[in-house]
Amino acid sequence: MKKGVLLVNLGSPDSPTPKDVKKYLGEFLMDERVIDIPTIARAALVKGIILKTRPKQSAAAYQKIWWDEGSPLIVLSERLQSKVQRKVDFPVALAMRYGSMTIKKGLQELVDKGVSEVLLFPLYPQFAMATTETITVLTEELRHAYFPNLKIESFPAFYNKEDYIEVLANSMKKHLEGKKFDHLLFSYHGVPERHIRKSDVTKSHCKIDGSCCKNASKAHEFCYRHQCFEVTRLVGEKLELAEGTFSTSFQSRLGFDPWLQPYTDRTIERFGKKGVKNMAIATPAFVSDCLETLEEIAMEGEEIFHEMGGENFTTIPCLNDDQEWVDLLAKWINNWAKA
Repeated sequence: MKKGVLLVNLGSPDSPTPKDVKKYLGEFLMDERVIDIPTIARAALVKGIILKTRPKQSAAAYQKIWWDEGSPLIVLSERLQSKVQRKVDFPVALAMRYGSMTIKKGLQELVDKGVSEVLLFPLYPQFAMATTETITVLTEELRHAYFPNLKIESFPAFYNKEDYIEVLANSMKKHLEGKKFDHLLFSYHGVPERHIRKSDVTKSHCKIDGSCCKNASKAHEFCYRHQCFEVTRLVGEKLELAEGTFSTSFQSRLGFDPWLQPYTDRTIERFGKKGVKNMAIATPAFVSDCLETLEEIAMEGEEIFHEMGGENFTTIPCLNDDQEWVDLLAKWINNWAKA
């Protein structure tokens, strides 16, 4: 059986125009694992409310961060794919969960190259309904409908793998070198609290009460909240950060339901008000810089911090196409191929 790999990231509009952003947001927000409410209610919310106002606002945000080569997330993902491809001896394709670079196209590219066994690699360190799960579910639907003879295996969440933590810590250390910071904030993309409970395989462990994430449980295999806090803890240990000098927060909430807390924007505001003058922020839920890191954190977050009296705000880039990250991905892929 000829092997191949499909790297999958989130996706991006084709351009930073309201028309293309509206199309992208429509696909993204109508995903039942992103906004997990009944279809009729989801359609009323997305098509009746959000898509009437949000595309213009989001397009303006995309325009701030758009590169000459295109969407930063797409460009950086393509650079990563290209570098990984040079380190393995079989096809490595790239797809996005949303947008024009579809998973179906990615699978077809591999099949056209004679691939019959695929390693599906969601580019998310932590498991979540709205990221890893929606990729694996859609891929299985596509396999059943279009590629019935294709064997597909999914790479699991890698948030606590020792070699990943080392690569992440090394990258953060490199970008913090020579920078002043009194507090290091680990900001992760937020999800509604109900997603955590829905992903609880025990149906009883996740209380989101401050203690359940620390107590051993089978639920942790699919608990996004636990996995985020665990990345913060492990990287903090690796960097030998003193207690109280680093913490975790969650960004990008939508709607009025309770989302994971503390919220990043309010956390930045609070530290500024407390008199913290030098702050650094990392975004380990993403492996590639994107709208949420380049605009929401590096622009909006810094603006909030300065408004509250802060002085130095350091945004740590994602792993992107860092060579250590490339080498690690290639190692994992080659190990899979040999198994």
